[in-house]
Formats: sequence, structure tokens, C-alpha cells
Amino acid sequence: MHNMRILVTCLILAVFAYPIDASPIPRSGTSSPVAQDTALNTPRGQDSLAADVAVVDLGRQSTTLGLDEIARFPAVALQQYIKDQVPGLYVQENSGEPGATQAMYMRGTPMPILTQKDIYQSQPLVVLDGIPLIGEHPFAFDIQQYQFDRIGTATNLLSNIDLNNVESIRVLKDVASTAIYGPMAANGVIAITTKQPDATRKISFNSYVGVAQRPTITAINGDYENAFRRQFYDRYTAIGRYSADDSYPLYLSDSLNVSYYGPSNWTDSYYQNGLIYSADADIAGGGDRANFRFAVGHMQNQGVADQTGMKRYSALFNINMKPVEWLLFSAMINGNRVLRDRNRSLRDRFATMSYVPDLSSPLSPNNTVYSQYLAQFDNSFDNNATNIVEGHAKLVFDLDRLKITSRLAVDYNEGTRDVFYPRTLMEENSFASNYYGYNQRLIFDNHATYQAHVGEKHGLLLEAGSILQWDAFKYNYAYAYKGINDFIKINLLESDPDKSEYLNPLAFPKELVFKFLDYTNQNIISFYGRGTYNFDDRYTVSLLLRSDGSSNAQPTSRWLVTPTLSFGWNIKNDLLANEPAFSSFNFRASAGRLGRLNAFDNFSQGPSYSTFVGYMGNVITPGYNGFGVLTRPYDFGWSGYGIPWAYTDQLNIGLDLGLAEERFRINLDWYTKYDRNQLLGIPSYAEFGYRQSYDAGMDVNNTGIELLLSADVVPKGNGKFSWTPSLNLNYNTNKLLALPGGLDEIVINNRLFRVGERIDRFWVLENEGIYLTDDEIPVVDGTAMNFNGIPLRAGDPRWADINGDNAISDADRVLKGTIFPKVVGGFMNQFSYGDWSLDAHFYFNIGRNVLNADMANRFDFINREGVTEMNSVKEITFWEKRGDYSRYPLYNPWSNAIPYRKEQDLFLENGSFVKLRTLSLGYDLTKLLNKGSKVERMFIYCTAHNLFTLTPYTGRDPELTDFMGYDTGYGLPLSRTYTLGVRMSL
Repeated sequence: MHNMRILVTCLILAVFAYPIDASPIPRSGTSSPVAQDTALNTPRGQDSLAADVAVVDLGRQSTTLGLDEIARFPAVALQQYIKDQVPGLYVQENSGEPGATQAMYMRGTPMPILTQKDIYQSQPLVVLDGIPLIGEHPFAFDIQQYQFDRIGTATNLLSNIDLNNVESIRVLKDVASTAIYGPMAANGVIAITTKQPDATRKISFNSYVGVAQRPTITAINGDYENAFRRQFYDRYTAIGRYSADDSYPLYLSDSLNVSYYGPSNWTDSYYQNGLIYSADADIAGGGDRANFRFAVGHMQNQGVADQTGMKRYSALFNINMKPVEWLLFSAMINGNRVLRDRNRSLRDRFATMSYVPDLSSPLSPNNTVYSQYLAQFDNSFDNNATNIVEGHAKLVFDLDRLKITSRLAVDYNEGTRDVFYPRTLMEENSFASNYYGYNQRLIFDNHATYQAHVGEKHGLLLEAGSILQWDAFKYNYAYAYKGINDFIKINLLESDPDKSEYLNPLAFPKELVFKFLDYTNQNIISFYGRGTYNFDDRYTVSLLLRSDGSSNAQPTSRWLVTPTLSFGWNIKNDLLANEPAFSSFNFRASAGRLGRLNAFDNFSQGPSYSTFVGYMGNVITPGYNGFGVLTRPYDFGWSGYGIPWAYTDQLNIGLDLGLAEERFRINLDWYTKYDRNQLLGIPSYAEFGYRQSYDAGMDVNNTGIELLLSADVVPKGNGKFSWTPSLNLNYNTNKLLALPGGLDEIVINNRLFRVGERIDRFWVLENEGIYLTDDEIPVVDGTAMNFNGIPLRAGDPRWADINGDNAISDADRVLKGTIFPKVVGGFMNQFSYGDWSLDAHFYFNIGRNVLNADMANRFDFINREGVTEMNSVKEITFWEKRGDYSRYPLYNPWSNAIPYRKEQDLFLENGSFVKLRTLSLGYDLTKLLNKGSKVERMFIYCTAHNLFTLTPYTGRDPELTDFMGYDTGYGLPLSRTYTLGVRMSL
């Protein structure tokens, strides 16, 4: 009776949890795979006890990755592991700096990517053992003058995934499999299940060591740069005057200056071969009633440029206890500490300091002089550390047909960054900054499932539940200038001359200490119910209804109700049961709606006030006489009332086909997504001081086809040799369907968005050559063609006059090219001969463009020289020959029309590419060991990564672009790596 009261209480609390794995809906007379496990020794390959609810199985609507192969890749983050593995998933790796953040997009981008906020709201949900992981909130960008990296550690939080602890990674894309995760899954789901303990004692050890090869580049010096510029002076200045010209830079004027005209050997200090290694070990064991698994690991990845690198220390512990047959207690904790050595680029350092010094003389390409500059960093520090912890504890009541789960889960990460630069690095002004921030997610969920038996051929699964979720984001940040000397680097956050424990005088002048703090949170509560009916393993129908409430939604639209309907038809069992050629044939379809969460709480209450205080040049709103005041958030933008929930409507139709006993496998999906009611910052209300107004009503459509082909061309059963190739690709196109307020087009951040066009196009002028003489310039009614009122002259570009008004302006810019690739995919080949194996993975992007801003900056030297602004920063890589100079006309760089401006198709190139991303050779030593050996498996391998790239792009690696599609030249190279590893289990 007491147990019944417990069960009734749990039923009242029953709510949904986050499921992670799929299992079929059973027919009458059977029970679910999880319900069948009365002990803890779950068979390998079966759903683990961590997976409490089944994702409706309509066929192969998700992609499960081969972990043994991708674990050989010396990656530091999840994005790198899965980049070429899944149709429909595009990873933007814009820098080879270890531990840097990377963006993922599943089935296209749901919105125009204009800021870091848009990247944040476009990412798929990553789930670890049922815990939806929390990311780094972009609200800190509101206090940054430059939007390169977020203040703080800027470390990739998905670097906490140690692949040696992972049992499976499943990528869920259609609404049938993602809807159960709620509005956080609007961009798809990556579900990760860790290895679970069982009753068998197991010990394993995995390790690799290798080297990241320094790139080969062509270094240049002042002589080369002088010759490059001289051709412009010879053509466009009187008597080729350049060396004595007052505007000519001093560092190029003296050919005897060895700092710039001497040996260009700076690469000896900038590029290096990097050591990479990883070591992981785990032990698992126990009995049928209690078991555990404990794993530890250490990874180091040294970058090939700018002394960058990353280290990770990780530990994971799982425990299961089953005191009685019907009760299971399970707990998991995963802890990671990530240390990252940041780049020393001038741009990032100046952005951190919010200060741009004199740029008249760049860094010297001579290694002797450059090394003296680097030595100044010995008196500085940049300590970057991130701690990441996920864990859960849950109770599972398994009562045959009825199963009830109650769980408490947490995801917490915190970052600290302490920076100090001595006065020798900053024009006799020292600089210090301290950052501490955290992101935390707490979840309490319960759920109940009931399996009803209706006759011999009918199966019915009923589910009901809810989720309570609390998210919080916080940071404290302070920076200061002009310390009293270069030895005192403390007392920045707290400096009070009236207290004896502080320095007097202060370490940093009080008027030059700037402090910031911010906090935002979001609470979500969800209820849903689902019924799934299966008839004779032929037809499956599922209906899901859920209601989600968010504190970031406005009070008048706090809740959103969303349905999802899915259907599966097993054609093999229904029509082709006696056809041996077909081993499987499934049709599946799903349609549904998912809400989209607002990232910022600014929208939850309509017009709001904020407390700001700042100084001239800072992006935040100034205060009053140096004091913080309550003011409207003019820089963030106006947000009014009546903002509804944004949501995504999705339709997916798929076919899964297996032939000749699954020797040939085909998966084909067609999908269309409509992301509606999205907010967009519309430039408006400038007369009231606002930069923009956030209005709802932006609609974007993504439509595409996904194809996965794999075949055992030479099966393993036919002799010693086998070959299994597989091809995955995704074609995606997007379209802007509507803008807020019924607008047909809008210009934001120098980009044009027009209804009916793609949202990722470049907005550029079209080049048609050069005007060699003034007589070639068109004249209409006595007026020569002009550019924004500036008369064109000889040496100016021939820009196409699209509207025919004899004037070049924004009206003549056209939408051209695409930032995102139209086709993304991977081609994998697995060969084996006896105990030998060879894997070759190719990765390709087709139909994407890159705007070579790096080359535009190189040719626009007149407007960038000596100007104190971020676009004029010359990194040490300025002394590196990149691109094909011969493909650009010699325009007059002194023209007021700015001939080498970026927004023209002169610099727009085809960025398609094919890469041999992985080549791995392995040998299974197990058979060579003594029969009495306790070694269950020993496998050694050697791998090479990023071996070559085939591309028409004339710049560097076409992957190294920012979210605007620009190759700025700042991203560190993706390294070519070689590793030797061993994987062993006892």
C-alpha cells in the first residue's frame, strides 16, 4: 500500500524528460527494450538505461555516426568531429586556433546572420545523456566596441565532449524526432549518449600522439611591398614620384632599413610544428544490482601559429543502482577543465583593450626585431580557463507497462580570463582586465509512459509530462589603464584608497578603471502528451501536443501550443515481404511546429530602462557626469509591445531503402522549413536616439534534399578484402518570404535583404574593367558618370550602371553569390584487408562564394595606411604573399571613389572546395596476442588530416571566412596533422 501511494504521487508529478535515443514502438504482446531489462547489464547496442523515452521510430530519420573512425581525428571540439559526417549539417570553422568557437547550421540558416546574436539563435541543440547543454550567451557583445570575440574566455564550450566516453552520436533533423525536445530544438538536435556501465568488468585505454605541421608560406619584405606599390605611383603620380612623397610610409621609404628591407624570416617565431596528444582511460564493473563506470582523460593540442594551444582535463562518473526489481537509481557527472592559450594578434589585443594605438609602422618582418617584440609578452599574461560540469540524478520506476522517471539535471560552465599588458605593448600605457562569468541550467523533469496491448497486431504507447527549466547567465568584467608600474597587476576589481589593505596610491587610477556586470535569465515550463500507434509493424502514427511557456516571451504571448504529426509506413513488411531483393523499405513523413525562444529578456516586458555609464568612444550609452543613470537602451534598440512567439513549421518526407540484405543502403529526405514571426532590428526611431526597432514578422524558408548512399561493394565475407564507400550530401536553398511591416527590402549592416531572394547573398557592384582615359567615361546631357556624386576619372573602375541613370550608387549594387554553400557533403571510403584497415574521408562544399577582403585591404593601401582604426591593423601576416595579384586591375588608389572597396564582385570568388580531410591506416593486433591474454582488443593506427584542398579560390583556405562570408585574413590556418594512436580494452 505504501508503494502504491509512492506511485500515485509520482504519477501526479509525471512530466516529460529529454529523450536521446530511438527505439521502435512495440506491438501487442511485447514490451519495450528498456522495460525488458530487469538487471543493469544492458546489451551493447541496445538503448541504455539513460534513455528513458523513445523517439518515435519511423525508419532512419536520424544519422548515427561511426565513432571508432571519427575518434581517430585529433579534434578538440564536437563540431570538428562531425563536420563531414552528416547530411544536412554545415560547420563553419573559420580559424584553426585550438578551442576557438565554431558555428553549426542544420538544414540551412533560419535567419540572416548579421551579428553574434543571430549565430547563437541558429545553433542546434546539443544533448548529453538527456541534458540539453547551455551555451555562451551573446549579451556581453552589448558592451563591446568590436565584435570579433566575446569578452572572457571565448572558448568553445563543446570542447568538453571526450569522444572516448561516447557510445553514440545521433543527429536528429526532422520534426518527428526533434519535437520532443521543445523550442530549444527548433534548429535540430545532436544527441550524445555516453558509455554506460554494466555487470561486466571492463578496462580500456586510448591514446594518440602526433604533430601539427607548420604551414608553408611565401614571406615578403619591404622590398617586395615597395615594388608592389611602385607600379601605382609610376602610373598615377607625376614622374613616378613615390619614395620622397610626403604620404609615402616611412617604413618603406628607407631601403637601407634592415628592419623592413632585411631578411623576412618572421615565420621562424610565428609558425611552428605543434605537439598534439591525448590519453584516456576508464574502468567499469559491478553486478546486476549496482555498477559503475569511471573515466579520466587529458588532451593537448598545440596550434601551428602565434603560440596558440589548448589543454583539457576531463573526468566522467556513472553509477546505476537497482535496490529492487522495479526501482533504478542512476547518476552521472561529467567535469572538464579547459585551458587555452589565446592568439597574440594585434587586432584581438586592441579589441580587448578598446584602444587602437598609432599604426604608422607595422611589425617588422625581420625575426630579430620581431622576436624583441614577442619578448614583451614575457612581462604580460593572458590566463584563460573554463570549467564545465554536467550531471544528473534520476529515479526510474519500472512497473511493466507503466514507467515513471523523475530527474534533476544541471549544466554549469564558468570562465575566467585575467589579462595584463605592460606599457611597452601599449604606447607607455599598461592595461589589465579581469573577467568572470558563468552559464547555468537547472532542470527538473518527470515523465510517464504507458504501453497498452490491443490485440495481436496493435501497439499503443501513451506518454505525458512536463519540464521545469531555469537558465541563468552572468558576467563581471573590469579593465583599467595606466598602472603605476608594470609589476603590480592586482587590485583592479576592488581598489579603495580608504582601506588599508589596498595600495595607496591605487594600482590603477580610479578614473581609468571601468567596471561592467550583467545578468540575464530565462525560465521555461513545458507540458506535453503524445500517443503513438503501431499496426503489425507496418504503419506507425504519432501525435504530439505540447505547450511551452517562456519568461522571455511577453505576458500577452507567454504560452505557445504546438502540434506534431508523424507517419511511418514499412513498405517491406506490408507489400514486399516475399521480395528477397528488398531487405528494408520505409516511407516516413512528419509535419509540425516548434516555437523559437527569444535569446534576450529585453523583449519580455516591452519598452525598458537600463543602467549604463561609459566614456567617449565606448559603445554603451554615456551616463551623467560619470555616474550611471537609468536610460533607455538606445544602442540595443526599441522593443515594443505585442511581440508574439516566433516559430518554425517543418515538413519532412523520407525514404529508407536497403537492398540485397542491406548490402546497399539509400536514405533520401526532402524537407521544407518556414521560420515565421522572427524579430528583426529595423533601422528606425533615430530621431528619438534609437539605433533600431525590433519588430516581428520576418519569415524565412529553407528547402532541401538530403541523400545518404552507402554500400558494401566488396563485402567482408568475400575473402580478406572489403570496401565500403558512403556518400552524404545536402542541397539547401533559402528564401526571404516576408519582412516586418510589409517591407519589400531593407538595408542592414551594409547588406540588402529583399523579399523573394536568398538571405545570404552578397550585395556588390559589378566590375566591367577600368577607364583608361577620361574620354571613356560616359557623358549624358553634359554630365559625366559619377559615383555617389564624385565624378569618375581615368583609373577608376567601370562599375555597371544597372538602373541606367549615369550615376553609380547603391541602386546599382546587385545581390550576387551565396555565403552558405548550396551543397555540403562527405565521401567516405573504408577498406580492409585481413586485420588491416584504411579509411579515407573527403569533405566538400559546392556553390558557395568568398569575398576576399584580405586582398581588398592589400590593394586599398592608400586608405588604410597610417589611419588609426581597426581596419588599418597590419598583423605580422601582412608580410605574407597571398592570392593572385595579377587578376586585379591597377586602379587609381588615390581616387575618392575608393576603387578597391570591398563591396564589389572584383573580390567575390568561387569558394567551392574538396578536401581530403582524413586518411587513416590501422591494424588489429588482437589475434597476435597470446590466447591467455586478458586483452579483449588492441588496435593501432596512424592518421593524417587536412592533407590537401582542391579549390578555384585564389586566397588562403576557403573555409577561413567569417559569418559574413569575408576572408579577412585573420583566421589562423587549419593545420595538417599526423598522429599515431592505440585503442585497447581489457
